[in-house]
Amino acid sequence: MLVFVFGIAISAQTAAVPVKPKFDAELAKKLGGDKNGMKMYVVAFLKTGPKDVPAGKERNELFQGHFANMNRLEAEGKLAVAGPFEKNDGGFRGLFILNAGTIEEARKLVDTDPVVKSGLMIVELYKWYGSAALTATPEIHKKIEQPGL
Repeated sequence: MLVFVFGIAISAQTAAVPVKPKFDAELAKKLGGDKNGMKMYVVAFLKTGPKDVPAGKERNELFQGHFANMNRLEAEGKLAVAGPFEKNDGGFRGLFILNAGTIEEARKLVDTDPVVKSGLMIVELYKWYGSAALTATPEIHKKIEQPGL
């Protein structure tokens, strides 16, 4: 009986050892990863701006333009990740992780957004070093987003 219990303990321990996936040099190059599989991005924090949100048609047009701009940036390979924050006391509205190498390049990208141009939102930009795999997020997202939403 003792040997049987010992055998199970060894099997459980062996099963817990992670197997490192094979390095894919082609994918790393495609995604722009360095030797650690990482790259430099710019994170954009979108915050409530000095202008009030208009009501009705004007508001709808501004936010339709905002979403169209995000779709354009994603199609150009410049927007890796985006999403809104829940209501908070810090004025944070949303987050972009931009596939941009410099703050200046990122500034040019976010300044094309109608909600930024209008003053409804302001943007804080910071360089950030993260997984190069983030640039594959939009492609993966399309596979998990339900049609018609």
